[in-house]
Amino acid sequence: MALRHLFPALMVVGLAACGRNDLAEPPMPLGEFALGLNIVVADKVEMVPISRPATPAEWEAAMTKAVADRFGRYQGTKLYNIGISVDGYALAPPGIPVVAAPKSVLVITANIWDDAARKKLNEEGKQFTVFEGLSGESVIGTGITRNKKQQMEALSYNAAKKVEDWLVQNPQWFGMTPEQMDAAIAARAVTVKSDAKAAAAAKKAAAAAAPAAAPQTGHSGN
Repeated sequence: MALRHLFPALMVVGLAACGRNDLAEPPMPLGEFALGLNIVVADKVEMVPISRPATPAEWEAAMTKAVADRFGRYQGTKLYNIGISVDGYALAPPGIPVVAAPKSVLVITANIWDDAARKKLNEEGKQFTVFEGLSGESVIGTGITRNKKQQMEALSYNAAKKVEDWLVQNPQWFGMTPEQMDAAIAARAVTVKSDAKAAAAAKKAAAAAAPAAAPQTGHSGN
């Protein structure tokens, strides 16, 4: 893969992936899914020019954790193995003028297997290209506002989320019909909305119950 072709994209504002952390919310419906093997390899990873360097071991650790955090929440009845190859990356470095600050990017290829059947479910590896996010800091290049570890965590989080979205698009792998998936997604949306309202109400009640701040006294001199 010629990763040098990715460099122009790093200069474009707005090609972001995910924005907020959703791991506290109920996971997306995946029927029978439970995480089996979590395999990440980065031995052939390529670094795009103008990047902080990261070792294959660092990428394997970051991506393995992101997959475990996202897919370890599922409590299905069948094991599915996820394999990810970290293909390429760029981590925005510090010290570059704002107008030229590149964006961080990660390229991965994902595969999934039915563990019991010892069968790969996708014919070809699914490749994803993800960015850190569309926050104010990522618009100016996160080399200025984040260290390398933070950049890798954000990219790995977004990559794992992309893999989850891909699995949701293939409900037949997990014993679900498209109609069942649509219904489950709708039910989850209601739950998330209800939880958000409850959290907002609790926060408002806590604020109302808190003692008012003591008024400041004193006078200013001339």
